Amino acid sequence: MTHNNRIRFSATTNVGKRRKINEDSILMLPDHQVWVVSDGMGGHAGGDYASQTVVDSIATIDPDLAPGDLIRELRDAITRAHDVIRTEGERRGATIGATVVTFAVANGHFAAFWAGDSRLYRLQSGSIELLTTDHSVVAELVLAGQMTWDEAELHPHSNAVTRAVGVGEELELDKIRGELFPGDRFLLCSDGLTKYATFDMLERVLKAEPIETVADTLQQIALDGGGADNISIIVVDVL
Repeated sequence: MTHNNRIRFSATTNVGKRRKINEDSILMLPDHQVWVVSDGMGGHAGGDYASQTVVDSIATIDPDLAPGDLIRELRDAITRAHDVIRTEGERRGATIGATVVTFAVANGHFAAFWAGDSRLYRLQSGSIELLTTDHSVVAELVLAGQMTWDEAELHPHSNAVTRAVGVGEELELDKIRGELFPGDRFLLCSDGLTKYATFDMLERVLKAEPIETVADTLQQIALDGGGADNISIIVVDVL
């Protein structure tokens, strides 16, 4: 596979200040040019199992696949994880699951799949844009024009997701794709960051910080804000 896109990235995951266990999992596969954030739900032993199952499934993808096949295989890997988690949930008599957001680069383009409220943002020409749409109760209010994304974080039901890997019969993944431009910077993160970081804060840090420190700086915002959840962050730069 030719790497015609020069990429740099940095990543961090942190248990936060109030949780005993990190139920988030992150995955970086630079040889595949694939990055993943997954946020588990279902309490101790459920959530971390679910998010780990998602990343383990994606990690088995053959890096030598043609780009189109790789993207298809990425979707299939998430679907396989869905079936495994669902079966385990039934066995335990519990609802366990995980959000997922993936970012893949091939042939001057990117493709992203997601389910739940882990997000993908793009900083382009100095302004930030949310590329994904949360599958959550409050997202429906935002899309209906009743509140902004920043206001939605303060809503009492901001944690309630309407879609997750491992939950429900069929997994519905949303997909976005687009062209890559030099200077683009992408942020994948779990809601442990977006609870505390407004669009303005994210834009300011993503504009100012070099790749070496940007993930840690974002993580610190969430910790300073209270760190009530696990925090996972991957930043990918297109050179």
